[in-house]
Amino acid sequence: MKMSAEAKLPKMAKNASATMNFINAIISAPRQRSLLVATMATVLGVALTVRLGVWQLSRGHEKEALHAAILARQAQAAVDTVAVLKDKTVFTQLHQGVRLEGHWLPQYTVYLENRPMQGRSGFIVLTPLQLDKYTTVLVQRGWIPRHQHDRTLLAPIESPQGQVHVKGRIALGPSEVLDLGDKTNATADTTTAQTARRSPIRQNLNVAEYSHETGVSLVGTVLQTDADADGLQRNWPEINAGVEKHWGYAFQWFALAVVQLLLFFWYQWIKPYRHAR
Repeated sequence: MKMSAEAKLPKMAKNASATMNFINAIISAPRQRSLLVATMATVLGVALTVRLGVWQLSRGHEKEALHAAILARQAQAAVDTVAVLKDKTVFTQLHQGVRLEGHWLPQYTVYLENRPMQGRSGFIVLTPLQLDKYTTVLVQRGWIPRHQHDRTLLAPIESPQGQVHVKGRIALGPSEVLDLGDKTNATADTTTAQTARRSPIRQNLNVAEYSHETGVSLVGTVLQTDADADGLQRNWPEINAGVEKHWGYAFQWFALAVVQLLLFFWYQWIKPYRHAR
């Protein structure tokens, strides 16, 4: 009887081992499925965040290249009035320096409000400069402060008669600020004001509409960079590439990719291993 029981022990051990393997397989099946899902989600998340980080780096490099091109154009010799009159496509070359001679058209001067400079509220002053009978440019002449109590009281500026010399660079039209009023009424008011020669103060200025209102054909816009004069300040901000923003975004995306990897290894490998021990 004793020998019979001992003979059965290997068989019992084999059956017990098979049973434990079957139980472990049942228990590990959900674990394998969750690991597969977590792995796929992590791979996709890391791939997406790394791709976004690389894209932000490429945007930053593009901004740097654009800024270098702008600085290179500004370093070129300024174009004079004769060259401009021969080839008016010069006004498509943004940031190109120019030296112009012409006559102010002060009756069409406009003041764009809510334009701060060095922390102070004020106006940007724009006046057309007539180069010859058929060619006129719109010049952003400078900045004046706003009256503390009455915005309609404008600081005096001078628009010398006769020929004047203007140093500047080709620029886009004036930037727009948020206008909370009714745009339809605002357009009608500014048009009526210009026609009736009333207050030249405006919130924004559309160059094409302004040209139509005044009957003056404008071939381009110039930002005047002469020293402060005529009651105007010209402390224009330097052109900034703005790449720091892209570097910051890229760091955030790459950091998020690293965090995903750390969480994956912690919850899928390290924590289960420590729990098993």
